[in-house]
Amino acid sequence: MKRIIFYFALVLILAPVVHGVQAQESFEKITLEDIYKERKFSQKSVHGLRSMDDGTHYTVVEDNARIVRYSYKTGNQTEVIFDAEDYDAIPGFRRYEFSPREDRILIATRVNPIYRRSFTAEYYVYDRQDETLEPLSGEGAQRLATFSPNGAKVGFVRENNLFVKDLEEGTEKQITHDGKYNHIINGTTDWVYEEEFAITQGFHWSPEGDKIAFYKFDESRVKLFHMTMYQDRLYPNDYTFKYPKAGEKNSIVRIFVYHLDEGTTTEMDTGEETDQYIPRIKWTPDNDKLCMIRMNRLQNQVEIMLADAADGSSQVVYRETNPYYISQIGDDYPTFINDGRQFIIYSEKSGYNHLYLYDLEGNLVHQITSGEWDVTGFTGYDDRQERVFYSAAKESPLRRHVYSVDIDGSDVRKITSKEGWNDASFSQGYKYYINYHSTANTPQVVTLHNREGELIRTLEDNSGLNDTIEEYGFTDKEFIKINTPSSEYDLHAYTIKPPDFDPEKEYPLFMYLYGGPGSQEVTDSWGGRMAWFQMLAQRGYVIAVVDNRGTGARGQHFKKMTYGELGKYETTDQIEAARYFGDKPYIDASRIGIFGWSYGGFMSSNCLFQGHETFSMAIAVAPVTNWRYYDTIYTERFMGLPQENPEGYDENSPINHVDKLKGDYLLIHGTGDDNVHFQNSIELAEELVQANKQFEMQFYPDKNHGIYGGNTTFHLYTRMTRFIEENL
Repeated sequence: MKRIIFYFALVLILAPVVHGVQAQESFEKITLEDIYKERKFSQKSVHGLRSMDDGTHYTVVEDNARIVRYSYKTGNQTEVIFDAEDYDAIPGFRRYEFSPREDRILIATRVNPIYRRSFTAEYYVYDRQDETLEPLSGEGAQRLATFSPNGAKVGFVRENNLFVKDLEEGTEKQITHDGKYNHIINGTTDWVYEEEFAITQGFHWSPEGDKIAFYKFDESRVKLFHMTMYQDRLYPNDYTFKYPKAGEKNSIVRIFVYHLDEGTTTEMDTGEETDQYIPRIKWTPDNDKLCMIRMNRLQNQVEIMLADAADGSSQVVYRETNPYYISQIGDDYPTFINDGRQFIIYSEKSGYNHLYLYDLEGNLVHQITSGEWDVTGFTGYDDRQERVFYSAAKESPLRRHVYSVDIDGSDVRKITSKEGWNDASFSQGYKYYINYHSTANTPQVVTLHNREGELIRTLEDNSGLNDTIEEYGFTDKEFIKINTPSSEYDLHAYTIKPPDFDPEKEYPLFMYLYGGPGSQEVTDSWGGRMAWFQMLAQRGYVIAVVDNRGTGARGQHFKKMTYGELGKYETTDQIEAARYFGDKPYIDASRIGIFGWSYGGFMSSNCLFQGHETFSMAIAVAPVTNWRYYDTIYTERFMGLPQENPEGYDENSPINHVDKLKGDYLLIHGTGDDNVHFQNSIELAEELVQANKQFEMQFYPDKNHGIYGGNTTFHLYTRMTRFIEENL
């Protein structure tokens, strides 16, 4: 469950202008069929783009069948590198990976998802010179197939064991032999690491390709979670997997290095403590030095360790503690530069997230970025120009721009120019970048630029979608700031009003939220549930979205003040924001509803139960109802251990406030949710029943946390829309 202070004046306009047309003009009425069946409001983008090593070309997959090369400079197609229609063995594909020399391609077919990021596939290897296509292995589906640095070998995982395929010899070697489902995992990660640390790649080739570093998870002591998967079977399947809940035992994680030439394995020293996390491993530019990131169980300390691949000995070269928690780190932590003599990290130790340069002895060289604003993404380092690229909420928490800066912190350049939300993907060598730009009221525009930000051409402008939203009379999001009694901060919010809005009339208010740590819903960007909100606005509802305390891009204090008490300040903020709107003459204060999904469902439930005098209705989809039911890494990062913080866990969980329910409540969950388990809603339902509280419930058989597939999404939004219209 994850989601990632310059104030500007905005005037609350009581009579909004319809997007591109005057409010009094006629427009098409939005229907659920338009949104979820015909997909009339889905924006186009440019997906699956990969920069080639020369930095002047990129490739994309077209029609799930061809890998096509294009020139960055001209935009012209220069080559069809691979066409699946020439080979009977491949049914089509979307995932592919070039070897480092780009002479071979790994192609993933028959992809079968496991959890959010993991999947099995049948991989094929295409040799560009010989134009041959061969299966990677004939012994069963594989995972995480990865070329060695010279492209002559491929490592992969099958059935929790690590294998190496020698493409020159055509031989397959099994590296580990103790892999066993729900017991030992080699070369990939367990459920909680995948979900909360966002990693599945559990093995890495050394720079020279003669070693492989890999994870070994011993999850034998982790308790099993059972899910019934009905799947139209006479006797349903009992699906079991290891899921560590808050305060319970985690997997024991060990790191090994396999030496291909000797056929031996060496364990790396990660310390005597086993109740800890190793969220990342990566090789330094030194073929004999492995970097390991170590965090304590409470996740308020992070250490960068360097290990000798030959004997496993290790040393800590950097240590950082935080009074609350260390925010999630990614694959770019740390980034080694100058042949591995220095590294770049990001840290919130100044109160805001910024970039720092250190040497290998752990000495601070200097701070690269600074100011009362957050770096929100580290894009990379150009070693030839010695420049760092990053994205930041420098001008406003609502917006993003892309910047570059010299490694010494001088000569800061703002690369993107259009106001709103910018996300850049750079070519190899940083000569070009593709920018994905949108605003709150304009869909995504994908453009190609040179490194200085000059526009070369537009790849996708979504002109068709712009015509559609004109035709259907979308009204603009209006950004405001709300000053609530309990908060020292102004809260960012936006509203969407009916196209025929009359300030002399009263309207019901429908609020949406997520509200989790570091997340943002109030941004100057397109997306989310925009079309559904516009449909509700057409039907006479005012829509409001508020980012409460604890959300992102406003510094550490704003984000981490909810530590140990998730739900407390957030619920107060949403209730007081609803009262703020309820005081407006155009809002009927007796008809205020709220909706959220996942953490948002946790929040919408809390708002209705604890704010029953303000809210008359709530919808909660896949909510956490008791933090004791959720996983170790996420929950303990923000709450500590339940054994040490029982009040924080219990006082702010909606399951303990059911007696306060007075309004209309719709509880929705997928029975196959491996993330926020159906258990959350079942246990909440039982508490509501015993408290003699009437409510409505909708479950979706075998559906996961996203609740989709077939007609499911359409059915879900039909159910929610009817509930809103009947009760608000």
